[in-house]
Amino acid sequence: MPFDPISPHYQRIREQIANDISAGSPQADEKFPSERDMIERFGCTRVTLRQALQQLEAEGLVYRENRRGWFVSPQRIRYDPTRISGFMDYVSAQGRTPRTECLHAELRPAGAWLARRMGLASADEPVFFLQRRRWIDRRPVLLEFNALLASWCPGLLDADLNTSLTQLLRERFARVQSRCELQMHIGTVNEEQAELLQLSPGATSVYLERLNFGEDNQPVEFDQEFWRPDALSIVMETRYPGTP
Repeated sequence: MPFDPISPHYQRIREQIANDISAGSPQADEKFPSERDMIERFGCTRVTLRQALQQLEAEGLVYRENRRGWFVSPQRIRYDPTRISGFMDYVSAQGRTPRTECLHAELRPAGAWLARRMGLASADEPVFFLQRRRWIDRRPVLLEFNALLASWCPGLLDADLNTSLTQLLRERFARVQSRCELQMHIGTVNEEQAELLQLSPGATSVYLERLNFGEDNQPVEFDQEFWRPDALSIVMETRYPGTP
């Protein structure tokens, strides 16, 4: 397809790559040719090529993995953070394959910061700390940190933590959460988080923070989530006053 001479060079390259994706070559999660090969194809500089790829990345059409190159983005997961539904459930419901990988789990005192955040009486309150990585299909998309009151789910570390925590709490401990307080903003990942999510250090992430309450309306769990921003679309349903 001839390029429009009025458009900046990187925009013309962006259009051609977007057209290739629409035509199915390459396909979702498939790797693009090397930057050197694309530079030769488009007759451009590395700076111009990266401008085009970064524009496509901002649009969610491509993603990059640190030291591995550029890939076509799969369809985003529709995610409503206000609904108390487990990752395994809402990902499976959209026809994708979820997986949970427990990276670390331990029992230790809450510490001063978490005690204040959860409104605990003492910084010595025993808490289970979990670090887990969540996958969709073959790609890591979420790094999750959970802190749960040990008195609310004693023996948690004896269970399989490579599965749905929501389901585990419900079925093994007869525990459900009644509500949560949610904060959400755009953040960045540090070097360790970037490596686990196959991103570059300092890359943008979607950061979610939850304080979950049990049936007695007392805080029982504090969560922090670092999402790949190209992995999800945040969708929330609202109702106007006076409507059923």
